[in-house]
Amino acid sequence: MDLSNLKPAEGSVKSRKRIGRGQGSGRGGTSTRGHKGAKSRSGYSQKIGFEGGQMPLYRRVPKYGFRNINRVEYRSINLDVIQALVSAVNVEVVDIELLITNGLASKNDRIKILGRGELTTKIDVKANAFSASAVKAIESKGGQAIKI
Repeated sequence: MDLSNLKPAEGSVKSRKRIGRGQGSGRGGTSTRGHKGAKSRSGYSQKIGFEGGQMPLYRRVPKYGFRNINRVEYRSINLDVIQALVSAVNVEVVDIELLITNGLASKNDRIKILGRGELTTKIDVKANAFSASAVKAIESKGGQAIKI
C-alpha cells in the first residue's frame, strides 16, 4: 500500500454541492436563489394555498351548508343481508367480528341494523344500533337485538 492507493472511507465523501461558499465555488453570490423576491430571503415559507397574490381557490369557491363535527356515522346493514349471511355461514349469533370477516363492514365501522327484508330463523344480533323495525323483526322470531 502506498499514497497512490489511498481513497476515502465508504460514505465519508458527500456528493452534494455546498452553496453560499464564495464565488469560486460556482454557487456563491445569490446561492442559486435568483435575484430579489420573497423566495430569495431567509426565513421564507409559503402559506398553504398561496397563489402569488391571486385570490386563492379556497376563497374563490362559494361555501354553503353545515357539517356537524360530532355526527356519528354508521354502516347500515339490513335484515335481508343478515339472513343471507346466516343461511350461508349457518350461525345463530351475528356479531361485528362475523360481519367484518365476511366483508360487510370494516374494523372501524359502527354498525346499525335496519329493518328491510325478513328473517326466517331465530338469531341473536349484536350491533351498535338498531332501528325499531329491526328490533321488532328480530324479537318476533325469538332472537335478541343486543346493543353494544
